[in-house]
Amino acid sequence: MLILRSAALFVLAAILEISGAWLVWQGVRDHRGWMWAAGGVLALGAYGFVATFQPDGQFGRVLAAYGGIFVAGSILWGVVADGYRPDRWDITGALVCLAGMAVIMWAPRSG
Repeated sequence: MLILRSAALFVLAAILEISGAWLVWQGVRDHRGWMWAAGGVLALGAYGFVATFQPDGQFGRVLAAYGGIFVAGSILWGVVADGYRPDRWDITGALVCLAGMAVIMWAPRSG
């Protein structure tokens, strides 16, 4: 159950961080306006809070593991939001990052 909770928090964090960065990108780079960018800043701030709810209390471990989720989530976001088509190397790299995330976060540890 702890792993399921942790995974759900990682997914929520990814949605907030990636959507926030995307909204800032849309607001600034694609000239959609400051409201888009402001929404992105709020989402990015919310992401920062979600990470604190991870069961593991080690900041470095949680953020390092989240990196794998961010990589895979960013590619998925590009597919859904921007019509990006990842090649086999994008997918392979994302899977390697997810495997690394699982090892960092959920490997059995003593003490």
